Order: sequence, then C-alpha cells, then structure tokens
Amino acid sequence: MDPVLLVASIMVSATPILLAAIGEMVVEKSGVLNLGVEGMMITGAVVGFAVAVGSGSPLLGFALAAVASAALSLSFGLLTQFLLSNQVATGLGLTLVGLGLSALIGASYEGVKAPSLPKLDIPVLGDLPVVGRMLFSHDIMVYFSLALVVGVWAFLKYTRAGLILRAVGESHDSAHALGYKVVRLRLAAICFGGACAGLGGAYVSLVRVPQWTEGMTAGAGWIALAIVVFAGWRAWGVLVGAYLFGGVTVLQLNLQAAGTTVPVELLSMSPYVVTIVVLVIISARGAAGAPASLGRPFHAST
Repeated sequence: MDPVLLVASIMVSATPILLAAIGEMVVEKSGVLNLGVEGMMITGAVVGFAVAVGSGSPLLGFALAAVASAALSLSFGLLTQFLLSNQVATGLGLTLVGLGLSALIGASYEGVKAPSLPKLDIPVLGDLPVVGRMLFSHDIMVYFSLALVVGVWAFLKYTRAGLILRAVGESHDSAHALGYKVVRLRLAAICFGGACAGLGGAYVSLVRVPQWTEGMTAGAGWIALAIVVFAGWRAWGVLVGAYLFGGVTVLQLNLQAAGTTVPVELLSMSPYVVTIVVLVIISARGAAGAPASLGRPFHAST
C-alpha cells in the first residue's frame, strides 16, 4: 500500500478514538470513572448525522453532537455526584441508554448519505511533496483533535485550574478542605468528556463512514477507555495509544482487502486483542499514574 495513503488513513482512523479518549482522561483526572463513553459516542454519531442531513452543515452536526453527548453525560454526573450512585453501574447504564436512544433516532436515517467535511487546503504545506498529502490534506477535525491534546496537556500542567482538577482527582477530601468546589469541578470535567465523546462519534458517522448504521461505533468507546489506562493518564500517551490502535485497525483492513489467507474474523478482532494484551501487561505492572480518588464517591459531609 502507498505509505502516504497509509499514514493518512491512520490519522483518520485514530481521530474519533483520540477525541473520546482525551475527554475521558480529563474526567478520570478529576477522580470520576465514566464507563459510558460508548453510549455518548453513539449518541453523538446519530445526532451529528441527523443534524448534518437536516441542515446540510456537517460543522453544525459536530457542534450539536457535542451538546447532546454533554447533556447525556450530565445525567451521569447528577446521578453519581449528587445522588452518589455507583459510578461503574451508572456508566454501564449510560452506554445502554445511548445505544437504545441512537437506534430509535437513527431508524429513519438508514441508507441516507450525509454531507461530509471538506479537506482543508493548507497553503504551501499542502503542496509539499509526500508530507503534504500525508499530513496536511485532512479535514479540520483531525487537526482539532491534535490541538485538543496539546491544549489538555498544557491545561493540566501549567494552569491553576488544571492543578486544582488534578488535586481533586488525587484527594477530593483535601481539595474540599481547601475550599474547592469538588462536585462543580467534576461536573465540568464530565461535561467536557461527554462533548469530546460526542465529537468522536460524529466523526465516525460524518467522516470515517459518512452514513448511519446502528451500533456503528463498534466498541470504539471501550477502546478509548482502555487507551486512557494504556497512556498512564497522560495526554501524550493518549495520542500515541490512539494512533497505535488506528494503525492496527488500518492494517487489518488492508490485509482483508489484499485477500490474505488469515480468516476475516481473526483480522477483525485483532485491534481488540492487541488492546486487551496491552492492558493485561499494564495491569501486571500496576496502575501507575491513576488518580488516587478515581471512582471513589465524594460527599461534602464526609
């Protein structure tokens, strides 16, 4: 396969997972474990698709996909932060709600083609030999996802708000004792993670596969959760993990297209098998980098 096309395909394949994973990393940095990423992604996929088809504007589709998934994540936030429901069970319930809701909304959009994002024509850089087509001829969401990684890294490392968010994730009781609004901060992080997951889902339905198919995220939300662990809760690690998974996905698709003798079922499961193997290795070494308060409920009276 043409290496230029291969790298370009990997960037497109990695973008939805990167968007969802960087959002989930911020959520987990605040001490909250939201397993509803898959449900938020598929909700973003169907809302973004429906809005883009209705309005003719894919950018509006992306914007409302982010809003819809953020609203869905807010229900998770209200249940876990105010009613103190179990975060794992509530996150799983969020995924089930998202899958059911998307199937209901998307039923009338089967077989419809949505308008897709145009590729950016970057002056000078896009005209460079090899690297121009490889790196500088993508749609705006590819570059937005990369900028988001840089922004999240800088926010967590260099800003006061980022430091407070990390402090809440490490010890919510200490942060509360210092006067920080733990629940408000966590709700903001949860909404941000939901919006990112919605953008990732919309990218699947509007760019990667510009049509609506029930369950089209196909486990991407679970992969995003795994990548956060693989990355050790670091922004740059999330970027590497998303692009590695994107590379494995593109490789197995190319092997299928080339008519390899390996069964299609084995090739299709290979990205998920690789993810599981990596997580097992990481688990054996210990969850280094995990926020100390991750998954623990907080109540101001405690």
